[in-house]
Amino acid sequence: MNNLNACKKLANIVIRQKATVAVISMFVIMLFFETNFYTSFNLLDLLNSSSIFMILAFGMTVVIIAEGFDLSVGGVLVVSGIVTIQLMDYAPIWLSILGGISVGLVVGGLNGFLIVYKKKEPLVITLGMGMLLTGLAQQLTDAHPIAAKDFRFMMIANSRIFNTIPTLVVIMSVVFALIYYILRYTQFGRNIYAIGGDYEVAEYSGINVLRIKAMAYVICSLTAALGGILLSSKLNSGSALYGDTSALIVICGVVVGGTSLEGGMGGVFLTAMGLLVFGVMENSMNMLGINPYLQMIFSGMLIVTILFLDSYTRKRKREAV
Repeated sequence: MNNLNACKKLANIVIRQKATVAVISMFVIMLFFETNFYTSFNLLDLLNSSSIFMILAFGMTVVIIAEGFDLSVGGVLVVSGIVTIQLMDYAPIWLSILGGISVGLVVGGLNGFLIVYKKKEPLVITLGMGMLLTGLAQQLTDAHPIAAKDFRFMMIANSRIFNTIPTLVVIMSVVFALIYYILRYTQFGRNIYAIGGDYEVAEYSGINVLRIKAMAYVICSLTAALGGILLSSKLNSGSALYGDTSALIVICGVVVGGTSLEGGMGGVFLTAMGLLVFGVMENSMNMLGINPYLQMIFSGMLIVTILFLDSYTRKRKREAV
């Protein structure tokens, strides 16, 4: 009986932490192959390559917990990077970066106003906003990549602290800690969960649901703007093409991690694990020399399996109630 209970507890942990288990499993599998996977350089590079999407995903997590949705992050990403590079021809780097961040502030405010206050469909509004921003990015660049002229801008995302830790990893960790603190230890964070759990109950309990949910969209766009500036710094250029699939990758990572699209549950740690599923899998398969087309198949199979387990678990919980 004790063994049976232990097995049930283990099964529940696996089901609740699917992404974490998937990441740990891939780390264990790589023990059996002679590769450079476990070198400090490779592991830091893995985190470095995932950092920008993680920054976007942390903001997206806040919106999804509040039972929202944002497909405009790819557009915010490209426009913020382009605006920052173009402003550097006329202003200092720090002021240009603030200009890029302001893109996220404006777009997040518009999304929040239209979706929350005007009761518009988030899928339609954010999809349209993303298309508008992509068109604006093409207009600003004449559909050609533009290069940053100041070498110091490139060093923001390509430098290493103590010649070891990538700056991108440090920035990502700071964003992670900040949003983790907001969601877990502030009244605003608790209200976000309450709104996602039951909007009407949250409203009747005296929570300013409109303002708080609108702020969730602002946070999401601000992290997208930050990610866009860092991506342009990393590549030393801005282009309208950089954000084509960003929204889908980010949302998929958030959901794979365990944050429910129904709202009210999830967190940035789960999101980090969800993005690491993609990063570790890609890194592992590259180390093993697996064909890129097979990599897509395996990645798709893993995503579908994790989401199936998530859907099955929620179905069992509803039936138990």
